[in-house]
Formats: sequence, C-alpha cells, structure tokens
Amino acid sequence: MKTVLAVLRKDLLLELRTLETIPAMALFSITTFVIFHFGLNRPTIDGQLAAGVLTVTLLFAGILGINRLFVAEREQGGFDAFLLAPVDRSALLVAKASALFLFLLALEVVAVPAFSLLLLGPPLGPALPSLLVVLALADLGIAVIGTLVSALAVQTRARDVIGPVIGLPLLIPALIATARAIGPLLGTHGPAPLAGKWLLILALYDLVFALIAYAVFDFLLED
Repeated sequence: MKTVLAVLRKDLLLELRTLETIPAMALFSITTFVIFHFGLNRPTIDGQLAAGVLTVTLLFAGILGINRLFVAEREQGGFDAFLLAPVDRSALLVAKASALFLFLLALEVVAVPAFSLLLLGPPLGPALPSLLVVLALADLGIAVIGTLVSALAVQTRARDVIGPVIGLPLLIPALIATARAIGPLLGTHGPAPLAGKWLLILALYDLVFALIAYAVFDFLLED
C-alpha cells in the first residue's frame, strides 16, 4: 500500500502541476455535448438516447486520459526505475488504475452538469444518486481496462492509435450495460428504479477484468 500511495501521490501532483489530462477530458466532453445539441436538432433529449449520448461521450473523453496514463514513465525512465525497485509490481497497476478512476470522477464533476444544462430534458436531481452508482461501476471498469491497455500501448510508436483500437472492443460490454442502466433513470416522467441486472453485469465485468489485469500485468511490465 505504501508503494501504491507513493505512485498515486506522484501522479496526482503531476496532474495538479501540469493540468494536461483532466482539463482536456472536460473540454472534449463539453465540446461533444455542444455538437450533439446542434447536431440532433432537438431542444432536449431523454431516456435511452440521453443515456447513449452521455455514456459514449464519457467513454471517449476517458480515452484521452488512458493515452496519457503511462507517458511520464515512458519518457522519464519510470518503468526501469520501478522494475529495479524492491516492490510488488502489481502496485503500479493499482496506483495507475486508482489515478485514472479519480480522473474520471473529476471529469464527471464537470461533464454531468454540462450534459444536464445543454441536452437533458428531465431534471437530473431525482436520478443523481442512482446515476452516480452506475457511473462509479463504469469508471472502475474503464480504469482497469484503460490501465492495462495503456501499459501495452505506451511501448509502441503508435500508442495514440493502439490504445483505442484495443481498448474500445474490450469496453463494449461495459458501455452497453452502463447505457442500459442509465436509460430508465433519465425518463421523461422521472427516474425508474435502478435495474439490478445491469449493475450485476457491470460488477462482474469489473471483477473479471480486474483479476485478468492482476494476473498479466507483471509479464506485460517486463516485456
């Protein structure tokens, strides 16, 4: 845990000093909402359409954070230093996934109110508690997959292309489950009860890929 906290602290301090990732993610999401606002030619949206727009926008904004996750380690020799240190290598996976999870939460602090203001028809307040639960589970899955994919893609020259090409197909189940869980929450006549089936799918998805990432990360880091 000391190693995890040290790496996480380093990543958060680096982001606070440079502001390279979170502002770019937030600006991308707001710009996308503006494009949807005019492109759909509708004053407001609700239901499954609103859920799809929100989910896809947050996912693609998260790709920006995934692509930048290991850049500092690649450019400044952080990988070599970590491999030489007498610490558990899986600590880097946990720290990076935690950092990406926090970046996604910070993104949603900006993106969700912007979505409500620019596009959403029904009031967001009644659906907000359930929406936060769904987004937290989705963020966890994106953080785990994103960390694994980023560690693989950063070793290549075309890391900005390899990351999305590998990551997006893996994230399709989480994308579908998230959108289907959010859809009833954004209905015109108020939020429906949260569907436990989609929450269970998201939770199982997070668990399975967390175990896979934990099992292969050591080998990926060495290669």
